[in-house]
Amino acid sequence: MTLPVRRGRGASPAWDPFREIEDLRTRMEQLMRSTFPFSGAGSSEPGAAQTWAPLSDVEETEDAYVVELELPGVDKDRITVEVSEGELDVRGQIEARDRAGVVRKQSRHIGEFDYRTSLPPNSDTEHISAELTNGVLSVRVPKAEQAKPHRIEISG
Repeated sequence: MTLPVRRGRGASPAWDPFREIEDLRTRMEQLMRSTFPFSGAGSSEPGAAQTWAPLSDVEETEDAYVVELELPGVDKDRITVEVSEGELDVRGQIEARDRAGVVRKQSRHIGEFDYRTSLPPNSDTEHISAELTNGVLSVRVPKAEQAKPHRIEISG
């Protein structure tokens, strides 16, 4: 299996074992879904709707964490963003389109989606904002004031 090369700007970020575990979990879920396509939670019959997670990027800036989710064609009224007990939860549904012809290939997800991620302890969960632009949902989680690095003056 070939994995995509990720190139970032600037210096390479510090190693984060939790990010690697989360990536591994996501890849394992994708492998299980592709191997056993009808083994979704609560689906015992072929063709039953199953929950899936949209593609995402998580970026840490100086003052916030930004989570971007790919949700093309989804109306903001069909998306719910919640935070509870240090976990961000984005849920919603993508409706199947009415088709005039015969679908020969379908690779886009439809149905309910659910994206969850744990937030760092220095997150300010009271001031989270979300914006949907051009099919990308951006959730901005500010860092708490006391967690921001600041310079200490030395006296004497």
